[in-house]
Amino acid sequence: MQNDPKRWFALALLCVTGFMIILDASIVLVAIPSIERELSFSTGGVQWVPSGYALMFGGLLLLGGRISDLLGRRRVFIAGLLLFAASSLLCGFAWSGDALVLARGLQGIAAAVLAPSALSIVMNTFPDGAERNKALGIWGATSGVGGTAGSLIGGPVTDGLGWQWIFFINVPVCLLVVVLAPVLLQDSRGPGRRGFDVAGAVTVTAALIVLVYAVIEAPTSSAGRTTLLALLSAALFAVFVLIEQRSNAPLVPLRIFRSRALVGGNLITIAFGLGAFGLNFIYTQYAQLALGYSAVRYGLVSAVLAAAAVAGSIIGQNLVTRIGIRPVAATGLLLTGAGATVMSQLTVDSGYFELAFWGLTLFGAGLGAGTVAGAIAALSDVAGDDAGVASGLQNASFQIGGAVGIAVLSAVAVANTTGSSPAALTSGYRMAFAACWAFVAVGLVGTALLLKRPAKEPVDAAPEVSTAR
Repeated sequence: MQNDPKRWFALALLCVTGFMIILDASIVLVAIPSIERELSFSTGGVQWVPSGYALMFGGLLLLGGRISDLLGRRRVFIAGLLLFAASSLLCGFAWSGDALVLARGLQGIAAAVLAPSALSIVMNTFPDGAERNKALGIWGATSGVGGTAGSLIGGPVTDGLGWQWIFFINVPVCLLVVVLAPVLLQDSRGPGRRGFDVAGAVTVTAALIVLVYAVIEAPTSSAGRTTLLALLSAALFAVFVLIEQRSNAPLVPLRIFRSRALVGGNLITIAFGLGAFGLNFIYTQYAQLALGYSAVRYGLVSAVLAAAAVAGSIIGQNLVTRIGIRPVAATGLLLTGAGATVMSQLTVDSGYFELAFWGLTLFGAGLGAGTVAGAIAALSDVAGDDAGVASGLQNASFQIGGAVGIAVLSAVAVANTTGSSPAALTSGYRMAFAACWAFVAVGLVGTALLLKRPAKEPVDAAPEVSTAR
């Protein structure tokens, strides 16, 4: 299909899917207050709506890529679309908070299958070189727009049609792509000698779920129970490592962690995932619950963060080639910390252009530049045979960081809130914004692991970064 004129139509079809996957991770944040009002949740339970999706997406992303390689990418892509459509229907028709969380988990599983299979089809549709780079650039840009568009689309849909429609709109899109996929997409497979590391995928996902649950429950649970959950999570992570050591087809070959650049890049990526998802989750609650903003108004005022992130990513990619990865990553992290500090000064009487606008702009600029630097670092020292695994790991790190970030900042907000008045809620939110500096610290540890390049060895070009966000 490399010389087939239909390949650009195939790319458009795949980009629609990538847009939808990322849109579903961000659009739901706008609707969180509406969902919480209409469905019954335990204290802090509503955060499982975005976190459940992110955890299943990130935890199973590498397994999804392996499945698509072995069973056929187009076949798995279509199956993922049908599961995504069905789970979206379940989300829209959810009759309780628990039902919605379960359906969101199924959506995350579908996304974990869809994203790598779609990207693999892109890679196999276009020949190596300038044309593939162009296709990957379009794919990445489309996914980035999906993250940006969530706040803008989610507001009018939530206020005009109801929160259910942020899920229902996926169904016709999925069905259209299912119809066109056999016409525009060719099937392909990867090297077929490796099996599925299901045990590894299940174990690491379970470890992450227990960890997030421990954080969510910490403000209202005893210290002993929280400690027990933390130890269980650590034990599951240890079992995962043992499985990977003994597996003939490990989900993540442990040898890749010998690379300081890979470890450092993924720590930076996790840090930005922690902050990006966490701060967005807290800000939507501050704006809609403490200030009484409508979903539409929230979408408009929060759009500056996404716009600043896009600008920051463009500037960051250019700066990486000039001054190196580490200074760009460190500067991005410090900018997000500065933005979070500004947000921590918010009150119920703060004007938008007094604090929030500047805090969101600083945070977004740092997020865009630093995320690019972290992604490049994570892939800069990886052998060709491990490039796919390293790329999947980097994307999974962002999603997993996001789920943990929402849990951590929500726990901080709950622990520092005494009452339900706007002022009481804002007091908790302020502490949550300030806690973003803990995530900055994680990222700075990652930058410390990045080795400086020799002064005479410029960074000529950034490696291609696959975007499955």
